[in-house]
Amino acid sequence: MDKKRDREWRRHRIQALWALLYNSYIMGFVHGKIYKGPLKNLCVPGLNCYSCPGALGACPIGSLQAVIGSWNFKFAFYVAGFLIFTGALVGRFVCGWLCPFGLIQDLLHKIPFPKKLKTFKGDKLLRKLKYVILAVFVILLPLFAVDVLGQGAPYFCKLICPAGTLEGGIPLVLLNKSMRSAIGWLYAWKNILLLATIFISIIIYRPFCKYICPLGAVYSVFNPISVFRYKVDEEKCTGCGACARACKMQVDPVRNTNHTECIRCGKCKSICPEGAITSGFWNRKDSSRQEKSR
Repeated sequence: MDKKRDREWRRHRIQALWALLYNSYIMGFVHGKIYKGPLKNLCVPGLNCYSCPGALGACPIGSLQAVIGSWNFKFAFYVAGFLIFTGALVGRFVCGWLCPFGLIQDLLHKIPFPKKLKTFKGDKLLRKLKYVILAVFVILLPLFAVDVLGQGAPYFCKLICPAGTLEGGIPLVLLNKSMRSAIGWLYAWKNILLLATIFISIIIYRPFCKYICPLGAVYSVFNPISVFRYKVDEEKCTGCGACARACKMQVDPVRNTNHTECIRCGKCKSICPEGAITSGFWNRKDSSRQEKSR
């Protein structure tokens, strides 16, 4: 059991390292200003607020909203291409290993609570909500709800994203006196959403990833076809069900090895007593043939 815990904490250390790499602009926290250098034109793989004082790169979801309704086709194609390339390469591996807000939810869920919910009635249906949010708040509203200049707004960032509130909104307000005097109902609403997300994350494992995150929705589409994928060795698998019981995203790796909800945290690999589950950059045809044969 100690080895399994060590593996999990090793993943958390890698998550923390990536969070530090994303937000390593120390002077931003000193002066309370956002970095606007050339690196801000590059997207990072995980959900990381553009407005975080330490952020060196841009959040792909924020970037997509910013350019989807503009005439800057070159950058719009770059953002779309970045999402497609990252998704096709590793799928939701980003969610499990490279996303700062994923780490925060992981750690929050370790806080003791009298009753943890693994699943509930309506859970599967509610997981479709992230695709609706992606379509409505990230694509349709910025594309069609535009101002007189034809520019859309980052509606998901503005109205929903709790990661943006935690990483950008709160630090900037604390570091800038002028911002503190200008906060209103929208800032209060975003903080209510953040507090709700924090509380629910203690009870339910990664609720933002499961139900809300549009970036997770994008990457999930690529999970079944990504180059990095999981395999189950039929000859080694005894069908004990340990992997399915251990999965906090409620995925059964034996029935659907590369499920859209799998964040590739490796829990199933570490729990399997026969070592039947492996991961790597497999040939997709070989993996698909193996999955169909079960």
